[in-house]
Amino acid sequence: MKNKFVDVLKASALVVVATLSLEATGLTQFFFAQKGLRVESSKRAEAELRASNNRIMDVIDQAEAAVRNSVWIAQWCLNVPDSLHRVCQRIVEDNPVVVGSTVAMVPNYLKKKPLFSPYVCRDGDSLRFLSLATNEYDYPSQEWFVMPIDCGDGYWSEPYVDEGGGDMLMTTFSLPITDKKGKIAAVLTADISLDWLKDLIGSMQVYSSAYCVVLSRSGREIVSPPDNAEEIKSKRYSTYESSVPRTGWTMTLVVPHSEVFGALRKIGLVVKLLQILGILLLIILLQSFIRGQLKYKALDQRRERIEGELHIASGIQMSMIPKMFPPFPERHDLDMAATIVPAKEVGGDLYDFYIRDEKLFFCIGDVSGKGVPASLVMAVTRTTFRNLSANDDRPGSIVTKMNNNLSAMNESSMFVTFFCGVLDLTTGALRYCNAGHNPPLTLTNAIKPLDVEPNLPLGIMGGFKFVEQEVKLQHDDAIFLYTDGLTEAENEAHEQFGEERMIKALGGRKISREHLENIKCKVAEFVGNAPQSDDLTVLFIHYLPSAHRLILENDIAQLAQLPAFVEAAVKDSKLDPSVIDSLTLALEETVTNVMLYAYPKDTVGKINIDASASVECLTFVISDEGVPFDPTTRKDVDINASLEDRKIGGLGIHLVRQIMDEVTYERFGNNNILFLVKKY
Repeated sequence: MKNKFVDVLKASALVVVATLSLEATGLTQFFFAQKGLRVESSKRAEAELRASNNRIMDVIDQAEAAVRNSVWIAQWCLNVPDSLHRVCQRIVEDNPVVVGSTVAMVPNYLKKKPLFSPYVCRDGDSLRFLSLATNEYDYPSQEWFVMPIDCGDGYWSEPYVDEGGGDMLMTTFSLPITDKKGKIAAVLTADISLDWLKDLIGSMQVYSSAYCVVLSRSGREIVSPPDNAEEIKSKRYSTYESSVPRTGWTMTLVVPHSEVFGALRKIGLVVKLLQILGILLLIILLQSFIRGQLKYKALDQRRERIEGELHIASGIQMSMIPKMFPPFPERHDLDMAATIVPAKEVGGDLYDFYIRDEKLFFCIGDVSGKGVPASLVMAVTRTTFRNLSANDDRPGSIVTKMNNNLSAMNESSMFVTFFCGVLDLTTGALRYCNAGHNPPLTLTNAIKPLDVEPNLPLGIMGGFKFVEQEVKLQHDDAIFLYTDGLTEAENEAHEQFGEERMIKALGGRKISREHLENIKCKVAEFVGNAPQSDDLTVLFIHYLPSAHRLILENDIAQLAQLPAFVEAAVKDSKLDPSVIDSLTLALEETVTNVMLYAYPKDTVGKINIDASASVECLTFVISDEGVPFDPTTRKDVDINASLEDRKIGGLGIHLVRQIMDEVTYERFGNNNILFLVKKY
């Protein structure tokens, strides 16, 4: 119940986290979408204002150009006032944007005509010729007349309705005209109607409900807002402004947010609905998940129990095979190493060995299949080997009996490839029998497969007669046994390790442990990250019988046998005969120490001395069953110290260290074992 409550809490927390994540995601998306739309709206509005500004300036520039290009004509006609109306007529006729033009003389400039201002304007498809010098229209007081004279340059007037001239909403561009003396004599104008401006502003295409207002420099509305402007401005909106050069006009574009973000808000509502549906679906899935968790929890517990049982089974299986190396520390005629690397928790490979009656019984096998069934057959095979070899030292007979036993109980049709050997440690005679297994490799002067009869694997057919074979091992020979998990190990490219790489990895004489580690490293480098497909087992046996043995009693008189013993050992090695005397001296010092201190006084004890030559060195092994004593713990003597300062003892082991290359000690069981090594 408690676990169920925890699962519900976890599921609820997951729903909350998912909801918050969806909401945060939606808000983030909305924020950036809104930001993008705002930027896009701003660019769109500014582009439309620029376009409208450019169209306005086209009209403004045409009107100004019409006036400025006619100034010289007006100046020439100042002396002929009656021809000034032709200047105005030309400006109106040649410039469609101009609706009217006048040359307004400065009051009293003309003595006969104090006020004179001929005016030409459009009247449909024709022109009207008027005079602005009337009592009703006081042109000298008009802005379009006063301002250009005051500033001495062109001037655009405030929009106005000229009742004395064009009778429409217009604006006027005025330019003062000077006579030959540089005195301002008149003002030349061009009137433009502002009806086109309303049409231009109305044609702006930004958003359907957006509108634009145009104000003069004094704030007068040239283009008024629509009737629903107040309704639009009652909601959120953005404004964009643009000034019309030289006129003092300002265009203000009002864009309601509903136009810009309306579609986004609709999409946001749809996304919100989808989020809610997603959360509901997540709740349904979580409910299903919780039910599934409760359903499969029992299966997980069962799986864990099986894994635990497999772990225990693996431990039991590994405990059935020797795995302490060196396996026989008290012996110096064998150097062995072995390992099993199962592909699963338990496997079907096996190896075993033990010594009986100075004979080494050993075997290696590979059960067909993997997992628990193979491990059970492996256990039966190993037990059968131990039971049968306890009273039989003939490999052919042992394998034959094992085959009969396994065939009789083989209801699962599994079989075992098997190799069995018996090595006589005193003579080096190796008798062996193969049952369908990979031929072992022999390491002598060369590396080559052992000559074997293949025979049938165990468990296939009862009553089969297995052939036994025999070979002689010499000093320093070795035999390497392995299962096909070594040669058939595959890398990620499905290439196999193969026999060639295996033989190359075994090249050079090494001690068994080094061979084992080297093989494992080479396989690991080759396989890489590829999964292991089969069990891998190797067994290495290095035969190192003592070439020379001398057994002495703890009697100083027997030291006389050492010179001949050392001389014989040196002759079988690669050492120069000149070292015989120094080696004899080292052995005499060591053996004398054992004779004097290993055994109690008046007690007879034996001292065993073995000498064996390998490809690298000559080794002397001195063993006794006396009291524990490790001479290598004594510190080196300071031979440069005075006699008074020297401690008693220690010169013997100091001398031995100077002569030999290695001096090591072991205590095994009741034996003191001292190793003296002289390298070539």
